[in-house]
Amino acid sequence: MSLILRAAEPADVPVIRDLIEGLADYEKLRHECIATDALLEAALFGARPYAEVVIAEWNGASAGFALFFHNFSTFLARPGIYLEDLFVRPAYRGHGIGKALLQYLAQQAVARDCGRLEWSVLDWNVDAIGFYEKLGARPQDEWTVYRVTGDTLTQLANGAR
Repeated sequence: MSLILRAAEPADVPVIRDLIEGLADYEKLRHECIATDALLEAALFGARPYAEVVIAEWNGASAGFALFFHNFSTFLARPGIYLEDLFVRPAYRGHGIGKALLQYLAQQAVARDCGRLEWSVLDWNVDAIGFYEKLGARPQDEWTVYRVTGDTLTQLANGAR
């Protein structure tokens, strides 16, 4: 079995939309999902791209994705990466794809001299919460935001977790 992670290209927009719709179904939020190919193309590949996408392919099929963008920490005076969405299709879970996507993002954060990688998770998603904590992420008490920094970020980037 082979896993390939690659940066999305404009031709991937329909796949990205399909993955987003899969995530919306999983989160029971399909009624809020209004993403269209045109909106995604403009936001991801237009004159000013607002986010980036990495696609996970398992044996040539789109198995999952991560959509992320830069944020900024005023206290660290450094950029960060904010993971907006991570989704692995149910049929492809259990193959390490989610961990590979997070490792890819950690590598990007380290390469881009970011101070942290963070994201939010729905409180009811106990499987995701357990997965993130196993990788070294910790919840922020005042927010439901997870963050990987310092040695833990480097360890994740290097596959040590």
